[in-house]
Amino acid sequence: MATRLSEEEQDLHHMKSAATEFYRLNRVPQELERALNQLFIHRPEDVHGYLADYFRKLCAAPRISRLRGKEVYDARGQLSIEAEVFCIVCNKEKSMSSAAVSSLSGPKEALLDQQRAADVRTAAQWVNEPLSSMLKGTDPCQQSEVDHMLRFDPKLKTYELPVFMLHVTLLERHLRCSIFSFTACELVPQIITKTLELQKEMMRIMNTSTKPEAQAVLCDSGVLAVSYERPEQPLDLITEACSNSGLALGTEVQLALNCAAPELMDYTKGKYEIATGVLKTPDELVDMYQTLVSKYPAVVALIDPLRREDREQWEKLSNVIGDSCLLLSDITYKAKAPPLPGVRGHVLKHTQETTVSDLICITSEHKGSVMMMMTTCSEPCSEDSLSDIAVGLGLDFVKLGGLSGAERMTKYNRLISIEEELSQQGILASKEKHPPPTVP
Repeated sequence: MATRLSEEEQDLHHMKSAATEFYRLNRVPQELERALNQLFIHRPEDVHGYLADYFRKLCAAPRISRLRGKEVYDARGQLSIEAEVFCIVCNKEKSMSSAAVSSLSGPKEALLDQQRAADVRTAAQWVNEPLSSMLKGTDPCQQSEVDHMLRFDPKLKTYELPVFMLHVTLLERHLRCSIFSFTACELVPQIITKTLELQKEMMRIMNTSTKPEAQAVLCDSGVLAVSYERPEQPLDLITEACSNSGLALGTEVQLALNCAAPELMDYTKGKYEIATGVLKTPDELVDMYQTLVSKYPAVVALIDPLRREDREQWEKLSNVIGDSCLLLSDITYKAKAPPLPGVRGHVLKHTQETTVSDLICITSEHKGSVMMMMTTCSEPCSEDSLSDIAVGLGLDFVKLGGLSGAERMTKYNRLISIEEELSQQGILASKEKHPPPTVP
């Protein structure tokens, strides 16, 4: 019995020693003494509430304990993924936030239910493990730390701003061609400044012309509206303006023609009405494009030069100008359509119906250069988020409209901010080493 009591006393002694060391390391006596002194000084009515508040301020910062991914249904009744973040707060695990990612496919062509279920299940497994283990123990309030853990090593990954096309001239009728200008190896503010100077020179040339029909009108959208009898005339205008402004056409400034051919088709006659009373067959239109590109080598891209139905003419056009001019087709509502012969790039308009998930899905599925266009309708994203999306998706081109209007200029200003942020972090790709995309 004496031996047994001796063992119990020894265990108690060891426990007291361990407790003393634990309290000492965590400064419990000092904090208790300070709390009691403050309690006596203030003498609050709610003594225990005062002490609870006092010690709550000494609690460790919340830490992520785990993530939980689960299958949910979005507002459209489609299966989606939700991620929930749990944190340890005051020694208790609490659900701090949750977010659901809806619409894993586009509104026009949804994925099959079986494929969607498989994608959601895979995403849930990734959130539960390994993402949960990766973020365990991190401070949920330190967003930059979390972002750093989730992104690639900046020493290995760089970002390149998309070449952005600017409205310079809008032809009122002929081909409905919008002429865009983009400059290589320049910062965004420099490109904007040079484009404005070029546009002013074009207006000066037109306003000093003796031809009354050549007078320029600057639209509210910041686009120069002109009316000509032939599509060559505005190209001659921009050629003269570049020469007067000291800009090298074809290197510093390159041109893309937004032909919008599907809108020009006279279906009763089966021909394209490129001007009032001027009709051309698909083959004749191909010949006209060949002449334009040959005469104006600064034209490096044609956007929707033909209807999708004219597949034979697409191939013919590619054979005659494909080595010097990039052919782009609009896939906004035809993401699953068969590829057109000769097309090496695609245009994706950002409309009200387009979600970020749609953009990711479509751009990842289409090879070659991709350009995103801003539409004039109200958009679901914020004023400047389109610029972030374009950079994040790694798009080759982005068209934001003319240099006028608060909405458009907000996006251009955001591009400037993105360029500055990437440059400061040392992850902005050099434009000298990465010129604008050209025809392969």
